[in-house]
Amino acid sequence: MADNSTDQSRDLVVVITHGADHEISSVAFTIANGGLTAGLQVSIFLTSAAVDLARKRAIDLTQVAPLEPLAALVGDFMARGGQLWACTPCVKARGYTESDLISGVVITGASKMLERIKAGAATLSF
Repeated sequence: MADNSTDQSRDLVVVITHGADHEISSVAFTIANGGLTAGLQVSIFLTSAAVDLARKRAIDLTQVAPLEPLAALVGDFMARGGQLWACTPCVKARGYTESDLISGVVITGASKMLERIKAGAATLSF
């Protein structure tokens, strides 16, 4: 029986805990976009301070040279089919609602992320 695993798409879940004030958030989105380019199905779970990365206008001025501006990295990720999830309790703790977040962000608990991991997704944490 042939091994078709190289022909199948693989999931990657990226967990981000740092906000726009930290360069790691830009690195995480750069790597997530690289995953999309490599043919992976990439989902990002924003938790803790990272939920600010999905708040409208919060990331517009952030750029870590030589990386692209954070808003461009996030926009590219979403436009290319990446899934962006924001932790429900973290969003609520900051008083945000869906209308405070950029289009396409899904407010959810950890269950979506855990389903992907349970199904064999690779994980990265920033």
